Amino acid sequence: MFIRSLLHDRDVEPIGDAVLALLDKVGALYQNDEILTALAAAGARVDHQRQTATFPKEMTREFLDSIRQDAPTDAERGHHTFAAPGHGGLGHLLSQYYYDTAKRERRIGNQTDYIRMLKFGDALYRDSGVGQCLLLADVPAPVEPLESTLIQFRHVHRPRGAYVQDLRQVDYLIELEEISGVSDLVWLANVGFSSPLRLGKDIADRFVYGLKHGRPANLYVMTAGGAGTPVTVAGTIVNCAAEFVANWMAGRAIQPDCDLTAGVLMSTMDMHSGETSYSAVDAMVRNFATREFVRRWTGITIGVCGPSYNAAKAPGLYATLEKAYVAMTAAAFTGSHPGVVSGHLDGGLAICPEQFVLDIELAETLEHLAGAVEVTDETIGLGAMLEVGHAETTNFLECEHTARHFRSALWLPKLLERTGWTGPECEDRVLQRACEKVDQLVAAYQPPEVDEDKLTKMRAVVDRALKALA
Repeated sequence: MFIRSLLHDRDVEPIGDAVLALLDKVGALYQNDEILTALAAAGARVDHQRQTATFPKEMTREFLDSIRQDAPTDAERGHHTFAAPGHGGLGHLLSQYYYDTAKRERRIGNQTDYIRMLKFGDALYRDSGVGQCLLLADVPAPVEPLESTLIQFRHVHRPRGAYVQDLRQVDYLIELEEISGVSDLVWLANVGFSSPLRLGKDIADRFVYGLKHGRPANLYVMTAGGAGTPVTVAGTIVNCAAEFVANWMAGRAIQPDCDLTAGVLMSTMDMHSGETSYSAVDAMVRNFATREFVRRWTGITIGVCGPSYNAAKAPGLYATLEKAYVAMTAAAFTGSHPGVVSGHLDGGLAICPEQFVLDIELAETLEHLAGAVEVTDETIGLGAMLEVGHAETTNFLECEHTARHFRSALWLPKLLERTGWTGPECEDRVLQRACEKVDQLVAAYQPPEVDEDKLTKMRAVVDRALKALA
């Protein structure tokens, strides 16, 4: 697949020099003594009182040389072919709001809407499972992941657990695993600097815990250009790359054999309104350029923005096409097509089941671009061409060959429209079909068999956690 480059070869060295200088003079702030002690032992200059570590240039150069040796070459990475993004899942697509398409309103997450999402997700992904996809404002925050997981055991066949920010919740989730016999209910929240170059206590503690339990030294940069990073693209690259390298050095100082991963999901701000967007073109260029520099400078390929955090505030055809635009742009600049199925709106703040089914149809649409063209005597259809000739007495619409193949050969959307924009009524038709599809899925939902004795024991764990944590 063609991959568009944003940087010249001559750009890599000055950007890299700036990263080295930033780490040497500013370094990173870690509110975790274990990280600071490990970095000091590895050669960093540590100020325990200020909770900062700065990295001598030679230390960083040696670290980069060591990780470059293990990085695959361009030849080893191979040629990228287009792969369809798949039909997604409803695992941990956590949002604060639920968008009610029938009422055309966005509301804060609650148990009623969460249960509807679980039934919807179970109808779609019964075998692969359903996890926490909506925050619950009507549940005490200290036990919200625990309560969310307990609700899953009541309503889905394969619970996937919850997104954990507070490490104090982990042991209680492990208890739920032991009682239920279901593993992997703990999904540690992503680690991200409070840009620039600050790792707060809760996040730093979670980072160390993850390292000790076999997780990679991972970091996501999800800040706004001009606020958490410099406003320029080049400045953003330097700031993000410094955060990645600082985090990787901290990870290897604690666990020398840990994997190194990262992702960049920058947003940019509309200076007129103050609203941020992850899918604006000036946001995407920062993500793509940062990814390209990090790969060329360190040898590590990091994740990059996808269409899940699209800017559209309401579900429908426009939101779907916006996701397609972001996804295909990302594919052109990275060589890999990101997933498109999330049901997200408004930068991931809201989740909507109607948008979810539209996303699935978008993924199915993209399957037309995946794989090689099927070439057989039947698909060539020479007989049909000989029959039609110069179309003096018949045409291909009248051929049996067309009747046999049009369903597989053409895009026949069930929810979206391929007739072109015809005004607001087009959007209304798409949404109406999406609403009907969601209603059908929820109606088809079959509840799982529930072990009431296990649920009673799990409820006791959650109640005990509420007393301890609240």
